[in-house]
Amino acid sequence: MAHEHGRRNLLLAAPAVLTARPLSAQGGWAPSRPLRLIVPFAPGGSTDVGARILAERMGETLGQPVVVENRAGAGGAIGTEAVARAAPDGHTLLLGTNGVMTIAPNLGLMRSVNIERDLAPVSLAFRTDILVVVPANLPARTLPEFLALARAKPGAISYGSSGVGTATHIFTEVFAGAAGIQMTHVPYRGSGQAMSDLMAGTIQLLLDQPASSIAPIREGSLRALASTGHKRNPLLPDVPTVAEMGLQGAESTSWGAIMAPAGMPGPAAERISLAMREAVARPETARRLAGAGLDGEASSPAELGAFIRSETERLGEVIRQRNIRVEG
Repeated sequence: MAHEHGRRNLLLAAPAVLTARPLSAQGGWAPSRPLRLIVPFAPGGSTDVGARILAERMGETLGQPVVVENRAGAGGAIGTEAVARAAPDGHTLLLGTNGVMTIAPNLGLMRSVNIERDLAPVSLAFRTDILVVVPANLPARTLPEFLALARAKPGAISYGSSGVGTATHIFTEVFAGAAGIQMTHVPYRGSGQAMSDLMAGTIQLLLDQPASSIAPIREGSLRALASTGHKRNPLLPDVPTVAEMGLQGAESTSWGAIMAPAGMPGPAAERISLAMREAVARPETARRLAGAGLDGEASSPAELGAFIRSETERLGEVIRQRNIRVEG
């Protein structure tokens, strides 16, 4: 997901967020000083924007400011390692993503951190569905028509990604495997050039987040054939899900989650998880997240841990079956 609508610039202008009211629940763990929420990517992406929206609301519940800190580099490894090495006292947190938590370990890209050993799950934060997007002039107006086109000429359809081993690459391979189609992968150094080449017709398919693709879809230069999410995107209610179109096993969502250093006390994890649940339940928070293309969703620490293990296994199987490797 880092790999994002007019409010974004305003959100980025505030490096920290202030709190308004203390925890309603008494007893147990409570923070004694401001918390750091480390985002392992540069400012401006949907992960960073989502973190800042949620940090504000979490701080109001926790009674201490939650300060967002960007620690970008090495595909998220630098910020992730900083949290893994921090004191496990509940005051340093990570906004981890599916790419960092589940894909990178399967590709041997997270050498400095063992996710399961060095980090503790706290709560899911948000999800975003992925759109199956094609040029508007492609002679396929529906997902079944696109699959028929791809099956008629194996390898003739080219799809773009943000690079080998990125979420867009892996999710497209999940989609291709479920559909039983063969396409040619064209990796880019980021999603911007891939989107430009898609609109130019140089490539014929891109699995992309709604935040960056919804404008050209509405303008008519691109067409969304389906969403890989578990429900329709409210900004594009006419676009069906892959499951609705009869394609099972192709579901994928990008997501962000709150993680902490391993060894953090259980009461601290539960209290922060409660703050996240209260944050995503607020209509105003949901509205602001939706503006960034995100759908707020919280969980218990145990639920998040089980989800990460399941996704790591699922995507690892795809990576092995599709023989995906990152050189270097």
